[in-house]
Amino acid sequence: MSTPNRTPWTAADLPPLTGRTVIVTGATSGLGTVTARELARAGAHVVLAVRDTARGRDVASTLPGSTEVRRLDLSSLASVRAFADAWDRPLDVLVNNAGIMAVPEARSADGFEMQLATNHLGPFALTNLLLPHITDRIVTVASNAHRRPGVDIDFDDIGSERSYSPWRAYQQSKLANLLFTRELQKRLTAAGSRVTAHAAHPGYAATSLQGRTAGAGQRLMMAVANRLVAQPDTMGALPSLYAATQSLPGDSYTGPDGRGELRGHPAPARRSEYALDDARARRLWNLSEELTGVRFAPPQAGSGQR
Repeated sequence: MSTPNRTPWTAADLPPLTGRTVIVTGATSGLGTVTARELARAGAHVVLAVRDTARGRDVASTLPGSTEVRRLDLSSLASVRAFADAWDRPLDVLVNNAGIMAVPEARSADGFEMQLATNHLGPFALTNLLLPHITDRIVTVASNAHRRPGVDIDFDDIGSERSYSPWRAYQQSKLANLLFTRELQKRLTAAGSRVTAHAAHPGYAATSLQGRTAGAGQRLMMAVANRLVAQPDTMGALPSLYAATQSLPGDSYTGPDGRGELRGHPAPARRSEYALDDARARRLWNLSEELTGVRFAPPQAGSGQR
């Protein structure tokens, strides 16, 4: 619910970011483009990490400030490793924004269910491979869909090999985002690092994401809902921008402040009981390390900016 007597936070409230470097994944459309644009406008050097570099260059040409484009396909561990191997300078903020939603069943180049690969395993690997360079924070974009009744991590069939439901796989991957953030923060703290991990969700924002869901009927319904219910992507990006720039405790979760966290300005968001379960977070982390072959490599103890 909205907080009374509080001035709503907007992109105009971003602090000066001159001299800071930020990676935004999935920056060629929707929330990613808005996030990249506003961070660049505030003075950050923004790296658009995208699958389609030609499209990325087109988007970058419309953005203010300092930008560059690098190729990254989060569904491919080889691409993730190549991106991380090529990174050779300090990185202030990583925004794990890219994602897919409720798509038809498909497998990644590594044989993983595509939503698990793109929404969780890719960002998991990317974050850990870049951690030695990160100086401030990691922001991972989750979803309030993780709070739907019965949504949990199916550790016995995390790759949906026995059965596949587009929405169940999506909801599971979004719960994974929050469990990843929780366990990452615990590991950063234990390592003595001041780098922090945060999550954010956009509420119900009108983006191109809804146009890629499985089923023509679902796409039609979501197109109607985009017109009648959804807030614009400029509002949906605010929680990510807030989490990327404001003074927040580690493992914070930011979403819209309106009813049902569907619309509004940035405020603390609610998590499901499962998203707060440390045992689930540790188990998912260990499984993710096993599946990706990537392990926690903390920044230098005491590193980080405040």
